[in-house]
Amino acid sequence: MHIRDAAPEERALIREQRLEAYREHAQSIPDGHWQALARAIGSDADARLGAELIVAETDGQIAGSVVLFPANTDAYDGHADKQDYPEIRMLAVSLDHRGKGVASALIAECVRRARASGSRAIGLHTGEFMKDARQLYEKLGFERLPQHDFFPADDGIRVMAFRLNL
Repeated sequence: MHIRDAAPEERALIREQRLEAYREHAQSIPDGHWQALARAIGSDADARLGAELIVAETDGQIAGSVVLFPANTDAYDGHADKQDYPEIRMLAVSLDHRGKGVASALIAECVRRARASGSRAIGLHTGEFMKDARQLYEKLGFERLPQHDFFPADDGIRVMAFRLNL
C-alpha cells in the first residue's frame, strides 16, 4: 500500500468513491440526514486552502482517502467549533479494500503529518451511527469529547467528537 497526496485530477473519482463508501448508512438514518451527509462528503471541501487530500493506493487503484484540515479552520461549515489541532474528515475506504488496514494507514498518515507540523493533538468527528468507525478510533487511542459534538440536521443524530493527544 502506498500513501500519497491525491492528484487534482483524482478529486472527482475520490468524491464518487467516498459517496459509495458512505452509502451503506443511507438506510439506517433519516433521508434528510443522508442528503446532508451526501452533500458534505461530495463537496469541494477537500480542495479548501490548507486541506490535504490523502489517498491509499493499492495495485494502482485508490483504495481509500481522507482529508486532513489544518488547525483553526472551519472543517464543518460552522457546525463545530474551530480547534487548535488538525481535524481528520471524510475518511473512506472502497468496498473492495475494507478489512485490509487501509483506514488505519490513512489515520496513521494524518497523525504523522500532525506531529510533523508540531501539533499536540488531532481530532475528528463521526456519526453516532458509524459503529465500526467509532470502534476503530477508540482502538487507535482517540478519546471522546462530547462537549464538541453537534447535530447537523436537527434530526437528533449526533456527530461525535474524538481527539488523540500526540
